[in-house]
Amino acid sequence: MQGIPAGFALTAVANYLTAENTSPKIVGTFVAVVGLPWAVQFVWGPVIDLFQSSPMGRRKPWVLLSQLMAFVASLGVLLVENPASQVSTLAAAFFIHSVFASLQDASVDAMAISIIPETDRGRVNAFMRGGMLFGSGVGAAGMAYLIRHSGFFYAALAQSLILLGMTAITCFIKEKSGDALLPWSSRARTEPTATDVPRVNLRGLFAELFRGLLSSQSLRMFGAIIVVYTFLSVFIRAFSVHLIQQLKWADTSLSVLSGTYGTLGALIIILTGGILADKIGSRKLLVIMMFIIGSFLVTFNLLAQFWSDPTVTTTGLIIWYTFDPGFSVAAMPVLMALCRKGIEGSQFTTYMALVNLSDVAGAFVSGHALSWFSAPVIGLFCGGVVVVVAMLVVGQTFLNVRRSPPEQA
Repeated sequence: MQGIPAGFALTAVANYLTAENTSPKIVGTFVAVVGLPWAVQFVWGPVIDLFQSSPMGRRKPWVLLSQLMAFVASLGVLLVENPASQVSTLAAAFFIHSVFASLQDASVDAMAISIIPETDRGRVNAFMRGGMLFGSGVGAAGMAYLIRHSGFFYAALAQSLILLGMTAITCFIKEKSGDALLPWSSRARTEPTATDVPRVNLRGLFAELFRGLLSSQSLRMFGAIIVVYTFLSVFIRAFSVHLIQQLKWADTSLSVLSGTYGTLGALIIILTGGILADKIGSRKLLVIMMFIIGSFLVTFNLLAQFWSDPTVTTTGLIIWYTFDPGFSVAAMPVLMALCRKGIEGSQFTTYMALVNLSDVAGAFVSGHALSWFSAPVIGLFCGGVVVVVAMLVVGQTFLNVRRSPPEQA
């Protein structure tokens, strides 16, 4: 439900605008505006953590409310008749929808971190990311096809109908077996106890949140993670514009590739990656993914002279589409492990908000950077930065191991 609007706005519509000769700056700004609510979704975390007592469970009321409001907000997109000439109106409509979609995302993340055992987080995060990617694929490929063959109105209508259907299904899903389906229904289990719902006042919540975010371990690990996400976003936005405006790819071809082969490859990676993260450890997998991503970006951009060959670019795109989910499968359990008990929802939501901000910032920076540099130069720089960050993480880990006192027999 989160993925379909994301694929629709950030891939199908963004590529459509690029094909209609909208400037990279405007497209980058459009993507940034649509993604902005996701970047500040940390405001929802404390609210979700403070109000979490309901017959339906701790988190489900927030999930259901946000889904319903996201559907209502999606109806605003139907008011746009010509996306290319109404970019501001289009951005405003998607922005309003993103406000409630970000609340839904925060609610689902809070639910996951509250009920999923640490040993299962790699696999569960893989399935969550897989659902998001599947939705993004439908939004990218399906909506791109509808825009070109039926018109923008019918693409927007299809989005709203899908969101309504998914909201109806959510009504019949329980957070826990003893919870009620509806707020006015009774439930089998007793009211939450102090162990179920930690008592946290607003001042104490923020104090604990800042301690968690600003701990040295959090700053090191999350700092490295955020850099990788940012430069992944910078490269793919620059590369997409290059393909459409310089190499004359059809916007539907790029969107459909993203939604089909790209999504299929990504699903395979995250399902296997989730198991791998649980087996070898998410931190080891995180470093491995950093080196793979950095090495690919450097190599692929050094081969930019071959981008005119569709086989080369298609292969490169499919490989790239596996990086975000593969990296996320490793990064999400690492971030969950950094969260402090009692404020898990707030801390993890803040992490996710900053990850989303990195995507927004990457799109914005990429649009402006293309005015000065070519896509291969931008991509080469991105790859170099990721490799350096991976080396720093390995170096820091090595130092921590050497400083650790030996175990007593």
